[in-house]
Amino acid sequence: MPVYKDEERKTWYVWFRYKDWAGVVRQHKKRGFQKKSEAVQYERDFLKKQSGSCDMSFGSMVELYMEDCKSRLRSTTYEGKKYLIESKILPTFKDLPVNAITAATVRKWQNELLDDDAEYSQTYLKTINNQLSAIFNFAKRYYGLSTNPAAVAGSIGKKNAEAMQFWTKDEFQLFIEAVSDKPASYAIFNTLFWTGMRSGELLALTLNDINFEAKTISITKSYARISGEDVISPPKTPKSRRVITVPDFLLDILKDYAGRLVDYEPSDRLFEYTKHYLQSEMDRGCKKSGVKKIRVHDIRHSHASLLIELGFSPLLISERLGHENVETTLEIYAHLYPNKHGEVSSKLNELFTPKIFQKTGENPGISE
Repeated sequence: MPVYKDEERKTWYVWFRYKDWAGVVRQHKKRGFQKKSEAVQYERDFLKKQSGSCDMSFGSMVELYMEDCKSRLRSTTYEGKKYLIESKILPTFKDLPVNAITAATVRKWQNELLDDDAEYSQTYLKTINNQLSAIFNFAKRYYGLSTNPAAVAGSIGKKNAEAMQFWTKDEFQLFIEAVSDKPASYAIFNTLFWTGMRSGELLALTLNDINFEAKTISITKSYARISGEDVISPPKTPKSRRVITVPDFLLDILKDYAGRLVDYEPSDRLFEYTKHYLQSEMDRGCKKSGVKKIRVHDIRHSHASLLIELGFSPLLISERLGHENVETTLEIYAHLYPNKHGEVSSKLNELFTPKIFQKTGENPGISE
């Protein structure tokens, strides 16, 4: 094995030749290993990755998977995926050969998640398990893995939360009064509740995005904090790029807030805060007002439930929220529609014109 000791740094390094996917002979060198065994293992995994062998370590397969994902995903999605894999999956599977991981191994990992003191939500458990399955599917498709052990083990968790959390208009009024002592919080949460936009979309807004004459807000970008840096990226999906109509009172709130800003340019972010600030203010407002605690994202659900209660169609709600299609809207909010079923029978009753039936009780609309 071409493993060498760096006497000056008291570390080990590897330096070897290999053939790439096109058959071209190349050299590879990597320094900084504290132990010789680590350097040897690195070389083995590197060569297995080049050969496409599924007896490489799971950690090496994840490196290939993430490299493939990086150019295909939004930076925020990529970072979220990376965190989930590193924190919930790699600690168990990292050093195991991919083709040695069995359904029983996965099942044991699933049980540990189910028994974890963190008490993960059913939807989060589903997300974690799906991510593991996606890595094995990647190995099947591109590296010849015969079976996806996560698929054999079966799923855990649930796709949809059992009960969606949201505020009624009255609950929101109590909350917004509690945070009205801070102009930024008052403007932020009013905007979230009355437009249904995502928090990342709100934090990317500029004054140029607001048309006070047309009474609209244009959603063209999203904000995230990644590795300590502010990142502005395109919206979540193509349909997320949209124009939202807004009521006069919200425009007045935004105009008042913008007027308080010092040295502000219309192309600057209107709300120069992070999602951590939003959650902190949510906690403060809930505690002060006494309304039930929900997530920042649940304010979006609150807006959707308000529109449903007002009788707007799923198609309009889908377009306003920036969903890819109306099926997504119905899937998320279908459980909020049954309370309208009683209104259906009432409306039908209003349309019915009673007729005088024959004394025999025969139905004149039916013939033998």
